[in-house]
Amino acid sequence: MNLKSLIARHTVNIVATLLMGAATLLVLFPLGIIFYHIIKTGFSTINPEFFIHIPKPTGETGGGMANGMAGSAIMIGMASLVGVPVGIFGAIYLTEYGIGRLATTIRFCADVLSGIPSIITGMVAYALIVVPLRGFSALAGSFALALIMIPIVLRTTEEQLKMVPVSLREASLALGVPLWRTSLKVTLRSALTGVITGILLAVARVSGETAPLLFTALGNQFWSRKLTEPMAALPLQIFNFAISPYEDWHRLAWAGALVLGVLMFGLSLAARWVGRSKHAG
Repeated sequence: MNLKSLIARHTVNIVATLLMGAATLLVLFPLGIIFYHIIKTGFSTINPEFFIHIPKPTGETGGGMANGMAGSAIMIGMASLVGVPVGIFGAIYLTEYGIGRLATTIRFCADVLSGIPSIITGMVAYALIVVPLRGFSALAGSFALALIMIPIVLRTTEEQLKMVPVSLREASLALGVPLWRTSLKVTLRSALTGVITGILLAVARVSGETAPLLFTALGNQFWSRKLTEPMAALPLQIFNFAISPYEDWHRLAWAGALVLGVLMFGLSLAARWVGRSKHAG
């Protein structure tokens, strides 16, 4: 290879590296602007009162979003109790037993469900839960969030289970272990780190959902004592306070956005850390 060809290849490599670096900066720049503005506007409102008090009535200063954070935790927890087991067991079925048109149909429906706008999921939950019960409730909100979680957990878990070596299954079956026990004790356990990553990503996804909760949980300015009543949620409070005409509520909305952003950022980092620890191990 002559000198001219080497120089040309080196030049192309430098140009490609610069282009990739510029593309990376273009991706990070909007994210940096968002985080900078949220931190700049919302950090001054963050104090202990924000985490332990509910919003003050209009015209009064202070207050917090404790009821919204508690409501989000309750509904996400209830959604996880439904979405995580259904997604995991559905993935086990597709991986270990799913053959033919039924498995193909389930995968197709999961892909479609994961791509449906969340506001449509909220409308479906409204028709199935809110209308029959004749009222907005935390149960309806949890149902809507579970519908969003199921396809994410299912498809992520399925891909992780497919990566488990077949030799592990065969060794377990050769020892006389039933297939269902092999699926739970060997296959699922081997892919547990990847499954946890998928669960964290699903939780991060539903943590910031607002549209489904507008049709289901509706929101509440006070503490909710029953799951069959409207319940506050942090994304709902951010939305309602942001469009209000009161400056104090605007400050609370920015503070809530900061807390929610930190939460989602932390869950995403945790998912990446779990995934990296798997490969490192």
